[in-house]
Amino acid sequence: MFWLNLIFKLIKTLHSSNGPRHIAAGFALGSIIGLTPLLSLHNLIIFLIILALNVSIPAAFFGILFFSCFAYLFDAQFHSLGYYLLVQLEFLKPLWTYLYNIPIAPLTKFYNTVVLGSLAASLVLFFPIYWIFKQIAQFYQTKLAPIVNRFKIIKLIQGNNLYQMYQKIKLQ
Repeated sequence: MFWLNLIFKLIKTLHSSNGPRHIAAGFALGSIIGLTPLLSLHNLIIFLIILALNVSIPAAFFGILFFSCFAYLFDAQFHSLGYYLLVQLEFLKPLWTYLYNIPIAPLTKFYNTVVLGSLAASLVLFFPIYWIFKQIAQFYQTKLAPIVNRFKIIKLIQGNNLYQMYQKIKLQ
């Protein structure tokens, strides 16, 4: 039921009056959480940003799920990038020492090469992901939504009693 609910919310989000900017921002913020290991302080901060800003929460969850599906495939590259940032860049060593010695920073697990590498990669990829998904959302809302609404399967789903009950419950 969770997956069905997520798909309905994503489709509804793409059909909503939310602009492509809001949808893309949610997806891009979700990509940061999806690309990095889950249990770290920066993911909690990103999740709070998602809740605080006017971004699409279903798109954020879709971004988390989408990028979590294949992020582990890039762990070797994330490790190499994190190792480069932690060990090979000499001018950053005082920064890492300072951060490690303040009370809250070690909770981010920045000292783990995979965490640091994946966070750095996700921050670098944030704007390209935002721009690409914004283009996808604009294309869907302007060109594909009218075509998709004419599909018989969509009309059948919208005419289904279960879907109508879901809509009534959701509105309450």
